[in-house]
Amino acid sequence: MADGIVYVVDDDEDFREWLDQMLTNASFTTRCFDSASRVLKEFEPNSNSILLTDIKMPDVDGLEFMHKALAIDPDLPVILVTGHGDVKTAVQAMRDGAYDYIVKPVDKSMLIGSVRRALEKRALVLENKSLRSQVLSVPGEHGVLKGDSPAIVRLRELIGNIADLDVNVLIKGETGTGKELVARCLHSQSNRSGKNFVAINCGAVPEPIFDSELFGHEAGAFTSAVKQRIGMIEHASGGTLFLDEIDSMPLSLQVKLLRVLEDRSIQRLGSNKIIPVDVRIIAATQSDLQTIAAEGKFREDLYYRLNVIPVNLPPLRERKTDIPTLFQYFLTKSCTRYQRPVPPLNAGVVGHLMAAEWPGNVRELQNMAERVALSGYTSLFEAAQIVIDNSEFHEKSLPEIVAMIEKRMLEREVARHHGNIDQTSEALKVPRKTLYDKFKKHGINPADYRK
Repeated sequence: MADGIVYVVDDDEDFREWLDQMLTNASFTTRCFDSASRVLKEFEPNSNSILLTDIKMPDVDGLEFMHKALAIDPDLPVILVTGHGDVKTAVQAMRDGAYDYIVKPVDKSMLIGSVRRALEKRALVLENKSLRSQVLSVPGEHGVLKGDSPAIVRLRELIGNIADLDVNVLIKGETGTGKELVARCLHSQSNRSGKNFVAINCGAVPEPIFDSELFGHEAGAFTSAVKQRIGMIEHASGGTLFLDEIDSMPLSLQVKLLRVLEDRSIQRLGSNKIIPVDVRIIAATQSDLQTIAAEGKFREDLYYRLNVIPVNLPPLRERKTDIPTLFQYFLTKSCTRYQRPVPPLNAGVVGHLMAAEWPGNVRELQNMAERVALSGYTSLFEAAQIVIDNSEFHEKSLPEIVAMIEKRMLEREVARHHGNIDQTSEALKVPRKTLYDKFKKHGINPADYRK
């Protein structure tokens, strides 16, 4: 049964019953009314429903009814049923916001197709609204780990189990897998969430100022120290210190960090005062710290101090089933930020996303979603640029790339029109015979896309 409700409104009882029976036989759920005023009393905005209404009605005609309904819910699809003499009126109504119009005598297949497409559009609009509300209700990305793959489900469970444990954590994962995001999740779900979360990228801090950044300094501790500075460890006291790229930390600083972990205290540069600190340390690395420690490039004792609870993040290629959910989330987030409409994802686009390697993992997928939001649906998806920067087109000749893009566009359009050859031919501006030749060339069977 098709999702959503079709509100059928017509004062002609025989015609209304005929519409009801036809739509019910086509597996639609209907609610029938003999007047527009009755529907307006019961209609709820943002419900999963559409309106199918006659134009000529005694109490409130279909056009006035449409305008009142759209005032309540501007995104509601409204299909008008009209006689031949009202076609111009119906066309004008479409300009005013109607979804479609059907001319009497009603063609069953045309009406069923229009109702199905209207319900699909309605479902997409409601889904995008839901995603927008999720995006707007979440500050940044903290606490959000999207997906239902076994790997990400296990990761969410692990975070929930260890967030409140006051022990150090070592996160390992490739670039772009979300190591800082996981660290923020651990902090936000812990009893330290009311205190500071302080993040530092050890690979981005110049060695001469690293000591001062971590431990702080007193005025006059060195030439440029004109005033006292609170270091990041002290600033994170009571909360969480996130040390990204911990393997880049100089050995001399590793010794001092080890002492902090053992003594729970620091000394600012230029001071003899011992300052107690209560800080949970979450470290992250792309490297195998145990191997680096065995090579003498990282302190082994510090490794064991940090690696109390190891958290391994899966690369995107090992959780590909999460890609559509993640991409839709990032796309909705970016479109919301730039005040752009959210383009729909069809089977072809999802196929491109799933086929790509994504060496930059979730960060690369997020960047791609932002490019789609900025560039627009037609400029990026129409040219099949969704994976142009990935390995799929590498080492390919121009004819091979053109053939791949042609196949994608064919698949997208035949899927969008549910295998209907005439509609696909019209959308692509390609004669039917040429279209069949191209389907044969690319091994596409339109019957696979029919519902």
